[in-house]
Amino acid sequence: MDQAKPLPGYLVQRFHGWKATAYHDNKAWYRRLYESGQHPRAMVISCCDSRVHVTSIFGADEGEFFIHRNVANLVPPYNPDGEYHGTSAAVEYAVTALKVAHVVVLGHSNCGGVKGCHDMCSGHAPELLEKSSFVGRWMEILRPGYERVAHLPDEGRVAALEKEAVVVSLENLMTFPFVRTAVETDRLTLHGLWTHMGDGGLEQYVPKLGFVAV
Repeated sequence: MDQAKPLPGYLVQRFHGWKATAYHDNKAWYRRLYESGQHPRAMVISCCDSRVHVTSIFGADEGEFFIHRNVANLVPPYNPDGEYHGTSAAVEYAVTALKVAHVVVLGHSNCGGVKGCHDMCSGHAPELLEKSSFVGRWMEILRPGYERVAHLPDEGRVAALEKEAVVVSLENLMTFPFVRTAVETDRLTLHGLWTHMGDGGLEQYVPKLGFVAV
């Protein structure tokens, strides 16, 4: 592998700044995390979007959240086909090995992945229908959500689909046998959230009511 290059200078500077400040002032805490392993109380499944900063939203410290990020914060249905399943593996590890008490699916406003799903399903992004499109194949997970909001006016459909991404993921989580068992035995609770990045708002999903402000 000859293509790897040294880090850009600005990242090197930021690392040394962190090492001299945050790490230096909390050496005992980092040593404890290293020696005792991780014991997060919650798993958060969020979008890859660089504007979504999970630990900042909840004021979380290192070791508090087990975080998995993917395009549009989606969870696929349970499918033990022996293929690669990064999200499914993360869910399995969090629930069966780390034994988290909560799994939180966090959606957000202006999600590019959700917009891509909308455009694909409405016939405006034929390139995403190609089998060679990783994004398109991944966003097929959200097609049932699109079908539930397809009747809405154009101006509100994408925002509604962002919230459907959360609901579809919650529904798919319950198809995993180990998730369902943990939920039904009160060892795990599932939570759906949607945040508006522009105004800092946060809404939670409540069955039969939809999304309501926290």
